[in-house]
Amino acid sequence: PFLDVQPVVDRDRETKKINLTYDVQEGARVFVERIDIVGNVRTIDKVIRREFLLAEGDAFSNSRLRRSVNRLRSLGFFGKVDVNNVPGTQEDRTIVQVEVEEKSTGELSLGAGYSTEDGALGDISLRERNLLGRGLDLKASFRLSQRGTEFETSYTDPYFLDKEVAFGVDAFRTTRDNQDIGGYDMMAIGGGLRFGYQLTEILRESWRYTLRQDEISNIDPTASRFIKASEGEYVTSSVGHTLTYDQRNNRLEPTEGYYFALTTDVAGLGGDVKYVRNVLNGAKYWTVRPRWVFALVGEGGYITGFGGEDVRLRDRFYLGGDNLRGFASSGVGPRDVSTDDPLGGKIYYTTTAELSMPIYGVPDELGLSGKIFADAGSLFEPEDRSDFVRDSAALRASVGVGVGWLSPFGPIRVDVAQALLKQEFDKTQTLHFKFGTRF
Repeated sequence: PFLDVQPVVDRDRETKKINLTYDVQEGARVFVERIDIVGNVRTIDKVIRREFLLAEGDAFSNSRLRRSVNRLRSLGFFGKVDVNNVPGTQEDRTIVQVEVEEKSTGELSLGAGYSTEDGALGDISLRERNLLGRGLDLKASFRLSQRGTEFETSYTDPYFLDKEVAFGVDAFRTTRDNQDIGGYDMMAIGGGLRFGYQLTEILRESWRYTLRQDEISNIDPTASRFIKASEGEYVTSSVGHTLTYDQRNNRLEPTEGYYFALTTDVAGLGGDVKYVRNVLNGAKYWTVRPRWVFALVGEGGYITGFGGEDVRLRDRFYLGGDNLRGFASSGVGPRDVSTDDPLGGKIYYTTTAELSMPIYGVPDELGLSGKIFADAGSLFEPEDRSDFVRDSAALRASVGVGVGWLSPFGPIRVDVAQALLKQEFDKTQTLHFKFGTRF
């Protein structure tokens, strides 16, 4: 808006070429006179205005206006968002006109599906993403599977006390049947507080406090002695911090950009558990050609106890299945020599290279896409380093292909992977299958 650009054209008719010179001069400054909002019946004006990177009286900026529109659409409250600017009452003034069309933000979800991690599963959830038209998010969900149950409820205020600070409260209770994996059952109940804020448009910081009680019980008589030693109840009181640098063009389905996130958790402010855990993850995305997206993804973590405390079974890292295809769930990492039960590790890393592409001959509207991927990683450093534990820091790797389908019954993902690098005590799994539906 502050530029006057005039193209100077020099035509060469004989060679059929045109030379273009752009004469760029400073133009008159333009300021925002006011922002008019229409179409919001339930959502209050404040919820819309706080997403704008422009305020009345600011110098007008097209780039800030475009980013404001993206922020509005990302809320998910509106089916349509149209923003225009028209001349104001003076030559150096402009009026920003915002027209929105609200859509339903209440959700009742019933789900059913199957995965190689959890077996058959079903869930139900209630959610309102724009409670009272103030942008508040309230959710309650229950999930039942062959290997456990999960109940969770959460409340989030994205602009707590009208500040650019998101505040949330969580409560949960989970049970897990690990008899097939390690010969024990696990239960956890607890809750937490969290808040986060933007340091810049692309840099976000968040903090959380979690208080939980875990119980390991019903241990199989033939289970590892290290698992038997973990039997009982214990309380964890932890503080966590996450710093995220995000340059992706879309957080849900990115096709360009990259992000990095560093997460640190410290347990020991009361309770029975003391540890420091750090996890670093990131990804880079490229659009090779339309609908062809190549991604490089990496993650690594380290946990250690302090104050004479060991890292407990539940707090260790586990590798295989979703985070390392070609290997079974908890199929990689330290294992008991006598029982072959997984014991978890204190250091891990994973990397993935994946190319997502359309399937030729299949109409786009069917939502089918093909995948070619390679996974690599390792998990090592058991809590008990002895002759009774198998452990190796050697690299594990796999390659595979997959198909994703956004079916009328929900997303379906089938991956077939072959482990190329493995240890003799690792557990492999060729087929990885996920299916879920919501209606």
